[in-house]
Amino acid sequence: MGTQRQQWENLPNEARETVEAHMGRVIKAEPVEAGFNSGLAAILHTLNRSVFVKGLPVNDRKAWTQDREALIAPNVIDIAPRLLWRVQAGGWDLIGYEHIDGRHADYIPGSADLALVADALATLGKAVLPTAFPAKTEERWRAYVDTPRDLGRLAGNALLHTDLNPTNLLIAHGRAYVVDWAWPTRAAGWIDAAGWVVWLIVAGHDPAGAERHASAVPAWQHAHTSDLDLFARIQSRLWAGIAEDDPDPWAEGVALAAARWEEHRN
Repeated sequence: MGTQRQQWENLPNEARETVEAHMGRVIKAEPVEAGFNSGLAAILHTLNRSVFVKGLPVNDRKAWTQDREALIAPNVIDIAPRLLWRVQAGGWDLIGYEHIDGRHADYIPGSADLALVADALATLGKAVLPTAFPAKTEERWRAYVDTPRDLGRLAGNALLHTDLNPTNLLIAHGRAYVVDWAWPTRAAGWIDAAGWVVWLIVAGHDPAGAERHASAVPAWQHAHTSDLDLFARIQSRLWAGIAEDDPDPWAEGVALAAARWEEHRN
């Protein structure tokens, strides 16, 4: 499902030397296992600091995700780690971020993290889109709607994350940080809260309870009932396709949660 991971030590010398020119000599590289979109994901430690570095070979089919992450980084500094530098060397495109020493969000019923995530999504709702941001509704959900008119119901000018699985939320310093911005999208502002519903169901919430938590995000209030019905159907189709293409227990579990939400709404 994801890109093949490489270890820091296995990167070309030119790539490692260029990174060290920005941050100092790396004395320890701590691999990060979470996430699917990066060819390298590691916390690099020097004597004085730690930086989270992610990257892809410049010829990777997902290399465009690096461009999008770099583009939106200045617009999400209130809820995401700061982008420190970006380099291309040795055939690799690498981005260095402020290291947040936190843990993944816990989405289970009763978790105190749920309010922190809702607060982060509310803050994201105030973010400004970069000029001429390319990723639009049509690009993300065209394959899962019945008519082009349905896409129009999802359109908008909000900056969305669109992948709120709990590994993409770090809890630290009494707040939630949203990480891994590989799939940012321009669309209706309520969609991130709606997408969160599926992950809450995965974590053990019933669909109605998951929606109650999502309704704490102000943008949720702007979604018409019929639009939520539509998006639940889209999520069910999307995850069913993912589970069919890559039938592992994780994908199948998310597909089941999405199907439960669709059933609840339709």
